[in-house]
Amino acid sequence: MEPTHESNLMMAIVQAQEGLMEPTHESNLMMAIVQAQDADIAQHALKSIKVDAYQLPSVGGFLGRKNVTLIIDSPKGHNEEIITILKNSCSQRVEFVAVPIESAQQAIPTPTQIVVGGAAVFGLTSEKVIKL
Repeated sequence: MEPTHESNLMMAIVQAQEGLMEPTHESNLMMAIVQAQDADIAQHALKSIKVDAYQLPSVGGFLGRKNVTLIIDSPKGHNEEIITILKNSCSQRVEFVAVPIESAQQAIPTPTQIVVGGAAVFGLTSEKVIKL
């Protein structure tokens, strides 16, 4: 009987937990929270320099808009290059939102200028990276 994909995956997980698999390379883990409209551009740019990035959907707290959290496998020495790519592909923009004036008897929405976009980047040190 041939091993199934599920049994191979389970075996790899057990080997990883028992420390039997070697890490693929030394790396850092980076997380970048970007607007959903910038995520594909950023991921494509990272892929062009052979850096893996994985998307997790998220929602912003202030405006409630869709964001994406990029989990980035950053090989040692590539952090600055990754940050430069994120700066270039996740631009800040000015938008207007309607905010009601509190002192008015009726809630009259007033356009208020806000800056959105960019990226919030977090760097984490990973003990090892295992690609299954």
